[in-house]
Amino acid sequence: MLLLRRFEEAMQRLFLRNEIHGTVHLYIGQEAVSVGVCSALRADDWVSATYRGHGAALARGTPPEALAAELMGRSTGACGGRAGSMNVVDLEHGLIGCFGIVGGSIAAATGAGMSAAREGRVAVAFFGDGAANQGYFHECLNFAQVMRLPVVYVCENNGYGEFTPYEQVTGGGDIAARAMTLGIPAEKVDGNDFEAVGAAAREAVARARAGEGPSFIEALTYRQVGHSKSDPGAYRPEGELESWLERDPLALLRARLDEDRAAEVERAVEERIERAVEAALAAPYPDVAVSAAREYAP
Repeated sequence: MLLLRRFEEAMQRLFLRNEIHGTVHLYIGQEAVSVGVCSALRADDWVSATYRGHGAALARGTPPEALAAELMGRSTGACGGRAGSMNVVDLEHGLIGCFGIVGGSIAAATGAGMSAAREGRVAVAFFGDGAANQGYFHECLNFAQVMRLPVVYVCENNGYGEFTPYEQVTGGGDIAARAMTLGIPAEKVDGNDFEAVGAAAREAVARARAGEGPSFIEALTYRQVGHSKSDPGAYRPEGELESWLERDPLALLRARLDEDRAAEVERAVEERIERAVEAALAAPYPDVAVSAAREYAP
């Protein structure tokens, strides 16, 4: 979780230095969700994520060196520097894709679930609360339940669909209940509590491996930064951010660790991120001429 936090903070600094082009959607504040869920998975399981997918990629095992290089468009990146921030793919580590289209991760994991059912694997879809109002959500959950697919749907409910509170645009206000109407076991958990998320994920993954079909987890969490780098977060009610910061997922977990162990982890993470950034900055950009020749070769 600390690796995810420090990585995103480093990417924020690099963006402000114009080393990262386009935009970035930081995962700061939601680390317990992806780490908790991925802790329940095997190396051969699959994960799909959103445009806020750096956290899922790192939690799944994508090296920070490769992810940093990808965000900076370098040839040593996870996708050779061609995916950027929002569309990372790392099949070696089970990441079938991060998707800029809201709800796209739901469809991708559902499709992967068809293959996973034959191979004894599990597919996981990470998506935000805004995706619960997309057609993907309803069609894919219905299909997965009918086909008894081994898919775990993880709604990272951070309270906002971009700038809009989810309650204002979500009929009924209870996303987990929507899965329950399809007969899918659903659980609402504290998304800032790593242990709570992990426990729910282990149960859902075990159900999937046993051939019992899909499960649904709604993790209540909060993004501590704006939707993207162009969002100052002025729409937040006064005191809301401060209230959530008191339940920062890293602070909650650190309080349960031995002080010496926590300090050891912090030193190791700081060194790893520093090396990753240095390596990415030193890496070359992709050879455009070679890329063009391959793309247009007869």
